Amino acid sequence: MGNGDTFKKGSVELILLTLLREKDMYGYEMSQAISDRSGGRITMSEGSLYVTLYRMIKEATITDRREIVGKRMRIYYSIEPSGIEKLEKLREEYERMATGIQEFLKTSDDIVDAKK
Repeated sequence: MGNGDTFKKGSVELILLTLLREKDMYGYEMSQAISDRSGGRITMSEGSLYVTLYRMIKEATITDRREIVGKRMRIYYSIEPSGIEKLEKLREEYERMATGIQEFLKTSDDIVDAKK
């Protein structure tokens, strides 16, 4: 897995853990919240959403529980203390990466402007 894959994986976990820190949610609800809150800029297929959720359950950063809502069975996901710790680390990594990318782009723009 390359760094880009790790960054993407970490971004998905960052987003899901952020949502679950706010409240327990079920999969479709998370998918909708991601799209709505990003203004449609971030969409997540159910496949990648559930693969990540299952991995996080295995890592014990989240747990799941089944609830009957009307005639449907819903699986709600909850963040665990270890998930909060992981979220804090992921936020720090994201902020460091985003700042690094912004600085890189600014430096590149400065170099290009100097050539003009």
